[in-house]
Amino acid sequence: MDERINLLGLDAAAMADLVGQWGGKPFRAKQLMRWLHQRGVADFEAMTDLARDFRSQLAARAKVATPPVITEQRSSDGTRKWLFDVGQGNAIESVFIPEDDRGTLCISSQAGCTVACRFCSTGHQGFNRNLATAEIIGQLWHARDVLAADQGSARLPGQGEGVEAAPAKLISNVVMMGMGEPLLNYDAVVAALRLMLDDNAYGLSRRRVTVSTSGVVPMMDRLARDCPVALAVSLHAPNDALRDELVPLNKKYPLAELLAACNRYLEHAPRDFITFEYVMLDGVNDSDAHARELVRIARQVRCKINLIPFNPFPESGLLRSPAARVKGFAQRLMDADVLTTVRKTRGDDIEAACGQLAGDVKDRTRIKERLAAQRAAIPIKELRA
Repeated sequence: MDERINLLGLDAAAMADLVGQWGGKPFRAKQLMRWLHQRGVADFEAMTDLARDFRSQLAARAKVATPPVITEQRSSDGTRKWLFDVGQGNAIESVFIPEDDRGTLCISSQAGCTVACRFCSTGHQGFNRNLATAEIIGQLWHARDVLAADQGSARLPGQGEGVEAAPAKLISNVVMMGMGEPLLNYDAVVAALRLMLDDNAYGLSRRRVTVSTSGVVPMMDRLARDCPVALAVSLHAPNDALRDELVPLNKKYPLAELLAACNRYLEHAPRDFITFEYVMLDGVNDSDAHARELVRIARQVRCKINLIPFNPFPESGLLRSPAARVKGFAQRLMDADVLTTVRKTRGDDIEAACGQLAGDVKDRTRIKERLAAQRAAIPIKELRA
């Protein structure tokens, strides 16, 4: 068994602590982080400004390892999806979405998910385990490396021949919106966020790193104190009765508690609004009455509403709201002066669109059974009533 430390899992404090244990100076930790995360170098011998004995220590005690890639798919719209092997028959997915003004990487935090939202393909896979920080950052490290290879690398000034670095702006935004509920893997996710923000690592702005949560209220409060980044909340229903069925976590943290937590988070957030994600489900949450309820929520929290056309999968039994209904729903919100966007569907031809990430999960829970029982107890026709 390989007991070497995977350096991709160490934030600045952990890296400095490790290097200090080995007798190194703090500046060595910063050098090492720049080699790993800014230049994407995994070969310790290529880290030429590190002392030779330190490089020997690294080779003996440490490694740089990303989860192996099982498959890579490319959509006709330029979206790319990677399936990563995270061991014991489990696989997770990451998606890169190129746009004219940004490149967004959507990464996973768990193998599966325990929240079991009715409209989410990941939730129907069950849950196996949390990902380690190295597995979370490894998705970013790999994607940046592959994208840089496609576009060609730029030599760092003053580093001499043969030392190259990935162009920094290929991935300008990272969203924790892949498989899993990030705030239920709190410690590993926060360590990964700190690396994304660190000027010696990826140097991303807090405004360009987003955590999406289904509403884990205590962890929202912790994140506000520990590492406030942009926050997106998976709302999907404007009242407790409906949200209890679509997002089961609502039974533990109902809307009143969730909205209060959002307002507390705004006191620390890098943006002056919370994004509320709202998947459009035909006949379930897309009526004019639902729009009016959503306006009332928007009056309580400074927010942007992001309407998401549902991406169907067989197990859900749900359908996408017609385009005209989505447009009309959005117009009702905008007429009430609620900042509203409709998410453009990307990568649906490779099942990389929102809600479609499923990977391969060896379920250790009874989530699949629970979802099946829920579907039997409350069929879609009753949700639509």
